[in-house]
Amino acid sequence: MTRKTHPFIWLCPAVAVIAFSCAASPQVKETPPNPSVIETIIEETPPEKTPSIEVKAQETSQATASAQENTILAVIPYSLVPEGFTWNRQLPPAQPPVKPEKPAVPEFIMGKGLISPEAMSAFLLASNSGADKEFVENLAFFYIEESAVEGVNHDTAFAQMCLETGFLSFTGLVSPEQNNFCGLGAIGPGQPGEWFPDPRTGVRAHIQHLKAYATDTPLEQERVDPRYFLVSFGSSPAIKGLSGTWAADRLYAEKIANILERLYNFAYEI
Repeated sequence: MTRKTHPFIWLCPAVAVIAFSCAASPQVKETPPNPSVIETIIEETPPEKTPSIEVKAQETSQATASAQENTILAVIPYSLVPEGFTWNRQLPPAQPPVKPEKPAVPEFIMGKGLISPEAMSAFLLASNSGADKEFVENLAFFYIEESAVEGVNHDTAFAQMCLETGFLSFTGLVSPEQNNFCGLGAIGPGQPGEWFPDPRTGVRAHIQHLKAYATDTPLEQERVDPRYFLVSFGSSPAIKGLSGTWAADRLYAEKIANILERLYNFAYEI
């Protein structure tokens, strides 16, 4: 007699294996986010703040003060700082620059000039825009250097040159080629005056002639003024003494003083 096996018996082991596998493997279950938790996190996290203008200004001020203190400490060693001393971080208010006072027109020929070569050349070019700029600048240096050697006020000598040459326009007897900047020997038609080989020599002759009028002190450099010994030494220490002596014009000294006044007004921007 043949024994039949019920189909259910064959299925039971397979079901058991599947059941065991499911029991042994952990199940992953998605958990939906809790809205209340998310809201709580958002409420508890403060928004990121941008520093205010006041905070930035305070930080900048502190950084500046720290830099100032470090600078002071770099100059002054700690050993020289009194005990208990507190750094004053407050700097004094900036003072506006003090404008120099315009000097008075000099009275005497001898002395020290005050005007820079840049201001001198700019003054002449403002009065004669057709003059050669480089030549004028070099001439201003020559007057300062040659005057300093002999102790003559270069402001006065330069102003006299402007008068004698018409601010280098040379509309009188003397021509530019003569390098004669003070009318030395220019008496009249046919006698245009002395000639000099270069501008510096012409300036030196001018300064030496002025010194002869102002003092009897000997020259410091070799004499180049051919009319030096025609002057009564020290006969005119003051500028006003040049009227009627250097030139026949009785207003000659006053004209020099007027140019000096204009020069100072220009240089000091009055």
